[in-house]
Formats: sequence, structure tokens, C-alpha cells
Amino acid sequence: MDWKNLITIALGAILINNFIFSQFLGICPFMGVSKSTDTASGMGLAVTFVMGLASAVCWPINHFVLEPAGLVFMQTIVYILVIASLVQFIEMFLQKSMPSLYTALGVYLPLITTNCAVLGVVLQNTQNTYGFVESVVYGVTGGLGFLLAIYLFAAVREKLEYSECPKAFEGFPIALVTAGLLALSFGGFSGLKLFG
Repeated sequence: MDWKNLITIALGAILINNFIFSQFLGICPFMGVSKSTDTASGMGLAVTFVMGLASAVCWPINHFVLEPAGLVFMQTIVYILVIASLVQFIEMFLQKSMPSLYTALGVYLPLITTNCAVLGVVLQNTQNTYGFVESVVYGVTGGLGFLLAIYLFAAVREKLEYSECPKAFEGFPIALVTAGLLALSFGGFSGLKLFG
């Protein structure tokens, strides 16, 4: 296992190929749960956990079940079922142990099941032919990139609530402009060269 490769995968998932700002996956929770940093960080942590766990569970299912049985065409359906099961587990856990976060996330928690970023990470693991460790690293760091993006966006949106802007930009329009500016700033990482 090459540690340079793992660092490249990690930094790529967090900064360069960020699921929200570069791949435009997971926009629904990004726009919907980013009104406060508390709910944004809760959603980001839940997505990170699901991405890492889904990567760890889907890799052996694909490698030891689907590929040997010639059922590779069933990957998407199987991955969705695995993700839905994991989200149900997290939902029950949050409802019992952190009811305030469960209430704050509301309808967006079940939306992790259909969050295209979570499905995207497991499909990209297969597409990139990552091994188990690489898949888990990509899943966890992809989730951390999601967390970073949604937290930064929520922090800016909290500040925007108390700032003056033209009437036409109040509310959702200024949020879209802010998301665009954040995406441009993350685009600056695209020329990053890690190792000589």
C-alpha cells in the first residue's frame, strides 16, 4: 500500500474533486441544511459516516459477490439497498441518542438515502478499481470534503442573515451566489501538485 497514493486520494476527495463544488453531487442537503452551522455539521458528520461505512460494506459485496457471480450490472441497486439500510441504522441511533440533532435534521436525514454523493462515492470506488483501503479512504475523505463544504457554506449563510444586500438578492439568490463563489475558490486547488 503506497501512502502517497492514499494522501493523493484523500486530498483529491477533500479539495480538488470535492463532491459538492467539483462534481455537483449532494446539492439538495447542501442547500437545505446549511442555514446553521449546527445542523450543517451534523449532516456533514452523518454523510461522512455513511460514505465511509458504505465504501467499507460495498467493496466486499462487489468484489466477493457481484463480480464472481457475473452480477456487476446489479451494482447500483445493491448499493442503494446497502445505503438505505445504513441510513436507517443512523436514523434510529440519532433518534435514541441525540434527539435534538435528529429533530434539527428533520426530513434531510432520510434524504441521505437518496443523496447522490453517497451513491457516487461507492460507484466511483468501483469505477476507479480501488482496493478496500483506498475505497474506505476515498469514502471517508469524500465525506470530510462534504462536511467542509457544507460547514463553510453554513457559516457564510449565518453571517449573511445580518448583512445588507440588494432586495433582489435576499434569501435564496444570495445563497446561490455564495455557493458559486465557494465553488470558484475550491477550483483553485485543481492545479495542485502533491508529489514531484
